[in-house]
Amino acid sequence: MKGVNTIAALAAAVSRKQTPSRLGHARLGHARLGRARLGRARLGHKAGLLLAAVVTGLTLSLSAHAANPNQGKMFKVAADVGLVPFFMRGTDGKMDGFSNELSQEVAQRMGYDGAEVIDTPFSAIFAGLFSSRYDMVAAPTNTTQERAQQMLFAEPYMAGGLSFLAKKGATVNSLEDLKGKTIAVNNGSFSDRWLQDNQEKYGYKIQRFNKNTDAVQAVAIGRAFANMSETPLARYIATQTPALAPVYDMTTEANYAFAFRKDDTALRNRVDEVLECMKQDGALSKLHVKWFGTEPNAGTAMTVIFPGYGVPDFPGYEPTEHTPDCSRP
Repeated sequence: MKGVNTIAALAAAVSRKQTPSRLGHARLGHARLGRARLGRARLGHKAGLLLAAVVTGLTLSLSAHAANPNQGKMFKVAADVGLVPFFMRGTDGKMDGFSNELSQEVAQRMGYDGAEVIDTPFSAIFAGLFSSRYDMVAAPTNTTQERAQQMLFAEPYMAGGLSFLAKKGATVNSLEDLKGKTIAVNNGSFSDRWLQDNQEKYGYKIQRFNKNTDAVQAVAIGRAFANMSETPLARYIATQTPALAPVYDMTTEANYAFAFRKDDTALRNRVDEVLECMKQDGALSKLHVKWFGTEPNAGTAMTVIFPGYGVPDFPGYEPTEHTPDCSRP
């Protein structure tokens, strides 16, 4: 607009310099004045069009931002990287895994540019959540009443369970067979807590590691009898490590769910709705087939849409009835 005003001012200045003392000059002045006025009119029209375009673009941009306030942002999630097949790095160094793909799709469906994965040992992962280092714990997290007292859970997305992984040929017919044996476990995990709670009853020894891969390695080299971890993890490791096999499985009432700070109810509810949409359109089941080789069991957390928001009968659960809008970011 400043350039348009300058041109108009110059045109006006030229018209003022014309003298009417001579007819020719007067006519020439009138002609020049007419052309200047025509030029100013054209410039004004172009400037108006330009201004209208800018205003329209700005309005559309503001409208788009209002419709998608997460545009241009990354959704920060915490993961214990190395916990296969959930979060791990490929041979190219890029992040990969079932939970990584799930987190990326959840982030994109909420309008974010993607998910930024922050590698955190599981033993410190909840402390990082409470100190706002990230928005959500995306590492496989078992739902427990104790944890629900401290944080919010979205609705479960995968059934849990616990398994012991040992060298092929080893047998465990009952938990009593573990007496005197060393069990390697990921420090701070759900498996670690179960081992602590039942150690006196079954008489095994606990060997803790900051990464479950190190716990598995301890079994492979004979430093521990078995590794205890969540059943999906144990089964995947067995497909990748021919020398090891699951020797004892246990079902639990716990499922995997994303975790949030207590005051992040709106974010929890939004993620909850995205998970419901992924269950409806089959995207969650497709991820399970890709990473675990089978369809998820019918009637489990991966296919069942839970009522309300969160885990029913747990602290932080909201029974509000709703129908998710799967079209909005």
